[in-house]
Amino acid sequence: MSSIFTPLAFNRGPEMKNRFMLAPLTNSQSHEDGVCSEDEYNWLTKRAEGGFGLTMTCAAHVQAEGKGFPGQLGIFSDEHITGLTRLASTIKKHGSVAIAQLYHGGMRCPADVIGTQPLSASDNEKWGARAMTTVEVESMIEAFIVAAERAEKSGFDGVELHGAHGYLLAQFLSAEFNSRTDQFGGSLQNRQRPLMQIINGIRERCGAEFMLGVRLSPERFGMDLSEILSLVENLLDDEKIEFLDMSLWDVFKEPEEDAYAGKSLLSYFTSIPRKNVRLGVAGKITTPADIQRALDQGVDWVMLGRAGILHHNYPELLRANADFSPTELPVSETYLLSEGLSQTFVEYMKVWKGFVKDAEGFVDNDVILNS
Repeated sequence: MSSIFTPLAFNRGPEMKNRFMLAPLTNSQSHEDGVCSEDEYNWLTKRAEGGFGLTMTCAAHVQAEGKGFPGQLGIFSDEHITGLTRLASTIKKHGSVAIAQLYHGGMRCPADVIGTQPLSASDNEKWGARAMTTVEVESMIEAFIVAAERAEKSGFDGVELHGAHGYLLAQFLSAEFNSRTDQFGGSLQNRQRPLMQIINGIRERCGAEFMLGVRLSPERFGMDLSEILSLVENLLDDEKIEFLDMSLWDVFKEPEEDAYAGKSLLSYFTSIPRKNVRLGVAGKITTPADIQRALDQGVDWVMLGRAGILHHNYPELLRANADFSPTELPVSETYLLSEGLSQTFVEYMKVWKGFVKDAEGFVDNDVILNS
């Protein structure tokens, strides 16, 4: 497992001391106004202290109307800077790269959470969403850029743009959900325009060493694998981002589309030339064997979600013992509290089937994959 503990350098920003990234995870622990709470702070800084080379926040919404769940961390107001500054400072104090994930839920923002009708690329009856005007799209793009500037002011090393899991940027990418006729709809070039304008804006207005990453998911939520592959090729070739985070749900699965069957979904992305852009993955990576298998298939780093919940110091446990085996599920509430989860986070984890002892739980990817 020596390769997982080698440093990883990027085109911009600090290097990671190892190949462990903490996955961005929904936890509903912050205050309703988006201010970082003590619970959120404790959860994240405990993972940085536990040896993760990069610690990423949960999805932080860039506009008030982009809030996707109760207790979500915010980055849409200067009122958030004090809490974010404290958080970033402590993460970095522990030798971990500090990244804020930027997000807008779009049509997946519940009306009872945001107090108004949710917005999307186009009208969507199922989600009760209305199409954004062109001016509203432009305002949203600007909000992402300003949020990145706010993250930089707060001391974060960089940001990740959440373009996965059917949230707003992914809604624009999807030909199924985006039926616009302006410059943000139609061809893939137009549908990816919001993402690209955000990237360009951040590169122009943030510092030369400010890191930028993008999270994508290539399947579900109206995604077309061939289009995502084309988008990834452009992102890797341009080198305007430092890292690409592919959320695959299961790193070792085959694609759902029959035309791509016969080899792993991951292999389609590791085979794309990526110059100096770093590629990482998330999806059912829990054991040291899973980590090594993913690295052997050509990724630069791995993201731990559930495993990071179970062990705040997973990297240090593995460094100390090459035969380390993660705790088996289900676990008790007391165990999770001892690992730095708040009672609010523990209650949220009870919806993950088979995770918390004596909790009924259920399987619902729309819920458990919010980040």
